[in-house]
Amino acid sequence: MSTLTICIIIAFVIGYACIATESVLEINKAAIALLMCVACWTLFMMSPESYLSGDNVLLEVSAKIKESLGDTSETLFFLMGAMTIVEIVDANGGFNFVRDTLKTRSKRKLMWRIAFMTFVLSAILDNLTTSIVMIMVLRKLVQERRERIIYAALVVIAANSGGAFSPIGDVTTIMLWIKGVITTGGVISEILLPSLVSMFVPAFILQFQLSGKFEKSQNLPKADVSTFTKTQRNVIFWLGVGGLCFVPIFRGLTNLPPFMGILLVLGVLWTVTEIFHRSLHKEEEDTMAKRVTDLLSRIDLSTILFSLGILMAVSCLEHVGVLTALGQWLDEVSGGNHYLVTGIIGVLSSIVDNVPLVAGAMGMYPVAEVGDMAVDGIFWQLLAYCAGVGGSMLIIGSAAGVVVMGLEKITFGWYMKKITWIAFVGYLAGMFIYWLEKLIIG
Repeated sequence: MSTLTICIIIAFVIGYACIATESVLEINKAAIALLMCVACWTLFMMSPESYLSGDNVLLEVSAKIKESLGDTSETLFFLMGAMTIVEIVDANGGFNFVRDTLKTRSKRKLMWRIAFMTFVLSAILDNLTTSIVMIMVLRKLVQERRERIIYAALVVIAANSGGAFSPIGDVTTIMLWIKGVITTGGVISEILLPSLVSMFVPAFILQFQLSGKFEKSQNLPKADVSTFTKTQRNVIFWLGVGGLCFVPIFRGLTNLPPFMGILLVLGVLWTVTEIFHRSLHKEEEDTMAKRVTDLLSRIDLSTILFSLGILMAVSCLEHVGVLTALGQWLDEVSGGNHYLVTGIIGVLSSIVDNVPLVAGAMGMYPVAEVGDMAVDGIFWQLLAYCAGVGGSMLIIGSAAGVVVMGLEKITFGWYMKKITWIAFVGYLAGMFIYWLEKLIIG
C-alpha cells in the first residue's frame, strides 16, 4: 500500500473520529463530512497516476469524480424527493391513520407497535422513507425528548431489519436483486425470520427502559385538520404512498434509476396539490400555508450535505482500491467461511456506507452454478441481511440512521453507548436463526 493511500485512509479516519465526537467538538457533522470529502480527493489528486493508467490522467480523474457524484446524487435526490413527498402527505393529515394505529397510553405497548409498524412499512416503502414517516408520527405522540430518542433508535433498528428481507426495502437488496443473485421468493422466505428476530430482540431489551403511561393530553392529540376536503386528502395520501410503492415498479418498467421514479411521483403530487389550491378561497389559502414551496423549507439540508460528504469520501476509498483490498483480505483470513465474511461486512457497513461494500462484494465474487455463491445461495442472502441489519449498530451506519440522527438531533456518542450493543445482539441473533434454518432445511 502506497504512502498516499495511507494518507487518504488517515484523512478518512480523522474525519470519522471528528464526526463520532460531534457533541464534544460542537461542530456540525455536515461541515466535517464535507472537509473529509475534499481532503480525501485532494490527496488523491497529488498523484492520480498512482491509481489511473490512461493517457490523460486529469481527464480520467474528472470522469471518476463525475461518476461518483452521479452515483451519490441518485441517493441525495431520492432522499430529498422522498422527504418532500412525506412532508406533503403528512401536512395534509395523510399519516393520521398510522398515528391512530399507534395510539396507546402504555409506553411499552407503543414501543412494540412502533417496532412492528416500522418493520412492515420499511419492506414496502423503503427504510429511509419509513423512518421519516415514523419520526413525524412520534413527534405527535411523544413530547418528552428522552423517551422519544429511545423510540427513534428502535425506528432505525426496525427500519433496517424490515428493509433487509425485501428486495425493494433497502438500496443494497435492490442492488442484489437487480444483479440477479437473489430472487424475491428466496430472500423473503429465508431472510424474513432472521430479520424479524434482529428487530424483536432489541425491542425486547429496550422496553425495560420505558415504563408507565403517558398523560392523556400528551399522547392523544387531535387529528390534524387540512383545509382540503376529505376526498382531496385521500387523493393526496394515495398519490404519495401509492407513488412510493410504484417507484420500484417504475424502475422495472423503464430501467431508469429509482430517483427518477421519486421525481415522477413528486411532480405529479405537486401538480395535483397546486390544482387543489386553485379551488380554495383566498382566506383559506392564506391560513393553510401548506403549498409544496412552503414545505420545501422543512427539508433538513444539513443531512443532505452530510450524506454528500460521507458518500463522496467513501467513493474515494473505493477508487484507490481500499475497499476491494479489504474484501480480499477478509476472504483470505476467513478461510472461505461465508458466515464470518458477511458478518464482518455487516459490522463494517455500520462504519462505512454499505452500498460500496456490497458493490465491491458483487465484483469480487462471481455467481456460481451451485453452492454458497449460487443464486439465492448462503453468501448472497447473508450479504443482503448483514449489509442491511448491520447498519443499525452505529447511527451513521445507514441512511435511516443518518436521517433520524438529523431529525431528532441524536448524538453519535449517545447512540453508541446506549444502543450499539443492543443492535449487535439482535444482529447476531438473526444470523443464528439463519444458521438454524439452513441446518434444519439442509
